[in-house]
Amino acid sequence: MSDLPRTVKIKEVGPREGFQFEKGGISLADKISLVDALTDTGVKTIEFTSFVSPKWVPQYEAIWLNVAGLERAAQFRSRLHLRPMFGVAGSDTFMRKNTNRSVNERIEELPSWAERYQALGMDWIDVGVMAAFGCNYEGDVEPRHVVRVLEKVEDKARACGSRLGGIGLADTMGWANPLQTKRVVGMVRERWPDTPVKLHFHDTRALAIANVVAALEMGIDCFDSAVAGMGGCPFAAHKGAAGNITTEDLVFLCQELGIDTGIDLDAMIEAGRLAERVVGHSLPGKLKSGGNLEKYRARARAAV
Repeated sequence: MSDLPRTVKIKEVGPREGFQFEKGGISLADKISLVDALTDTGVKTIEFTSFVSPKWVPQYEAIWLNVAGLERAAQFRSRLHLRPMFGVAGSDTFMRKNTNRSVNERIEELPSWAERYQALGMDWIDVGVMAAFGCNYEGDVEPRHVVRVLEKVEDKARACGSRLGGIGLADTMGWANPLQTKRVVGMVRERWPDTPVKLHFHDTRALAIANVVAALEMGIDCFDSAVAGMGGCPFAAHKGAAGNITTEDLVFLCQELGIDTGIDLDAMIEAGRLAERVVGHSLPGKLKSGGNLEKYRARARAAV
């Protein structure tokens, strides 16, 4: 337990990843109401939209998958926090489904990204590896393969005057387990001991919270999550694929382990209930019905 971080940074991705996965129409006012509610919880970063083609993500047209999307995002730099991100995958098939490129073809595009980021004053690139733990199309993804992909990206970045910033590892299709989480994170950490690592777990097979515990035990202190468990991946070859680990469940876990997130759990639970009303169907988050355990403790203390 001594390896647990004292604080954890949580990025809320529900408004982006959640709404893009919904089949029905959701009004702009409802989307704004949820983002406003999340703002009031104390969460520091909210990913709320995607600068990608509406042909592929029709529900909610700030991430980007190509330089054209980056250019659209850059127009709003005065109002959006932009970071120099570049996404690859641990699977060629998933990479093609997601971007119509193989992994190597994607990496060959990096110089144009680096040039634009440098023009925006950023000489580093944060690299995210999708399907870093397994792929519904290709099967298990070995940790050494993830390291090799990251090494290729780093070499290409250095060749055009940029450097590797943070590393994000995504379990896009829910293949990770706690032991595998430690293996992948451990191998990446061994290769880049001073580079921040962020994790993005989908709860497809109900192991996301267990994987977070494994990561916390290794000192990982940065996670993506989605309010009420919204979302999924439209390219995962898995109908009804689960969304990210639920934000309020993650905050509750940290609370119970004595880890500070800076997030008001009760406010996040209410945001989860609002998310469910906005999308018009049940969402998988547990705290919406289970409630904050601290309230029950307080009630028990008062009754003594």
